[in-house]
Amino acid sequence: MDVAHLLFGIFGNASALFLFLAPVITFKRIIQNRSTEKFSGIPYVMTLLNCLLSAWYGLPFVSPHNILVSTVNGTGSLIEIVYVLIFIVLAPKKQKAKILGLFTFVLSVFSAVVFVSLFALHGNSRKLFCGFAAAIFSIIMYGSPLSIMRLVIKTKSVEFMPFFLSLFVFLCGTSWFIFGLLGRDPFVAVPNGVGSALGAMQLILYFVYRDNKGDTGKKAPTVEEFMEMGDAKPQQGKQSNANGTQG
Repeated sequence: MDVAHLLFGIFGNASALFLFLAPVITFKRIIQNRSTEKFSGIPYVMTLLNCLLSAWYGLPFVSPHNILVSTVNGTGSLIEIVYVLIFIVLAPKKQKAKILGLFTFVLSVFSAVVFVSLFALHGNSRKLFCGFAAAIFSIIMYGSPLSIMRLVIKTKSVEFMPFFLSLFVFLCGTSWFIFGLLGRDPFVAVPNGVGSALGAMQLILYFVYRDNKGDTGKKAPTVEEFMEMGDAKPQQGKQSNANGTQG
C-alpha cells in the first residue's frame, strides 16, 4: 500500500466515523425522553448490515490490502449495534417488533455470507462473493437519502437535509472511491463512487435551495433534527405548518 493509498484510507476512516457518530445527539434525546418518537430505526439496521459485510470483506484472507476498510466498518458495526439496541428497548411495541425482525434478518444474512465464504469458497471466488454482497448493500445505504432529495425538490426547502451530513457523505464517498481506484478494487470504488455522486447532488440541491429553509413562522429545527441520519417525520397535527414530511 503506497502513501497516497494509505492517506485516502485514513481520511475515509475519519469522514466515515463522523457519519457513524452524527446521530449521537438524537439518541441522547431518545434516551432522555425514553421514547423513539417519530424517528425510524430502519436506516441504522441497514447501515449495520453494510458495516458488517464491508468489515468482513476488508479482512486480509478475503481481500488483501483493505484492512482500513475493516477497521472503520468494524467500528461502525459496534456503533450501529448500540443504536439498534436502543431502538429495540425504547421503541413502541409495533416498531420494536419490526426492528427486532430486521435485526434478526441482518444477522442471518451476515452469518450466511460468513459461512459460505469460509467453507464453500476460496481465493478469488471468496473475494468476488463477499465483494458483491458488500457493494450491493453499500449502494443501498448511500441511496437512503434519495427520499430527502425528492422532498427538497418538491418543497424547494433544505430544512430536512443537513448541510454537514451531506458534506461528509460526499467526502466519505469520494475518499473511499479514490482509495478503491488506487487499490484497483471495484467493490470499494463503485459503491463509493455512487455515494460520492449522490453526496455531490445533495450539496448542489443545498446551494440551489439554501435560502429557503421552510416557513419562517415555524420553530427552527433543533440540533437533533440537523444531525439525524434516520427518517424522522413531523407529527400529523403539525404537517399543515411544514413544507412536507421527511420520506
